[in-house]
Amino acid sequence: MNKGQDDSFDMALANLELPTAAKIPKKENSQLAGKEDNLTIKTSCPSTSKSSVANPHCILVHPKQRGNPILKSILNAPLEFRDDIIPDYVVGRTTCILYLSLKYHNLNPDYICQRLKELGKQYELRVLLVQIDTPEPHNALKSLTRISLLADLTLMLAWNADEAGKMIETYKLFEKRPPDWIMERVESNPHQKLVTALSNIKPVNKTDAVTLLQNFGNLENLINASEDRLSQVIGLGPRKAKKLYKTLQEPFLAK
Repeated sequence: MNKGQDDSFDMALANLELPTAAKIPKKENSQLAGKEDNLTIKTSCPSTSKSSVANPHCILVHPKQRGNPILKSILNAPLEFRDDIIPDYVVGRTTCILYLSLKYHNLNPDYICQRLKELGKQYELRVLLVQIDTPEPHNALKSLTRISLLADLTLMLAWNADEAGKMIETYKLFEKRPPDWIMERVESNPHQKLVTALSNIKPVNKTDAVTLLQNFGNLENLINASEDRLSQVIGLGPRKAKKLYKTLQEPFLAK
C-alpha cells in the first residue's frame, strides 16, 4: 500500500461517524415478543425478507456472504440469511461482524471505509474479522489497525477460513455468557499460587513445580538450594535446574 492510499484512508476515516449506543429495534407488541422467546434452536434457518422477525438463536448472515468458505466451519449455530442487515454477520442484539479478506483489501483498499460509512452508528461491539490470505500482511494490517482504532472496531485475525468461521460461531455461542467464563481464574490457595509462580519460569512446568515443593517443602529451602541439588530432582534435569537457579538468585529489584 503506497502513501497516496494511506492518505485516502485518513481522509475517508475523518468523515466517519463514530458509534455511540447501539440501536436495537423495538418489538412491535408483547404477543410477538412471546413468540420470539419461545423459539428453539434449529440446525438451519430459512432465508427471510425484511418483514419477518429474526430468529434470536441464529447467526444473521448477509446474502452477499453466500458461498464464503468460512460458513462451512460454523456447525454449532444455525444461519439465517437476511437482506435487511448491513454488516456481514450479526451475532447478537448489539454485536456485528464485518468480514474482510486481506487479499481483497489489497485490491480494493477503500472497500472497508465504505462499509463503515454504511454501518454508521449501529451496534455496540463491532468486529472486523480479517482473514490473512497474503504472504506479506504487515503493511495492510498496520492500516487496518489504524482504521479499527478510529472507527471503534475490535480487530480479529484469522489465518484460514476454518478459523474465521469458528470465531464467528464463538461470538454467537458466548453471546449471553457471563464475563467470568472467559476471565482468568485467580488462585486463592497459597500452595497453588506458588505452583503457578514457579511454572512461569521457563522451562519449568506445573509438574516440575509440584515436585520441587514436595522435595524442598517451602520456597525458602528452594531458594537456598544449590544448582547441583536442583538438578537431582526427578524430572528437572541440568538445563531446567540451571535456569531455575539463575532466576531464583537474581535480585528481586533491579539496581
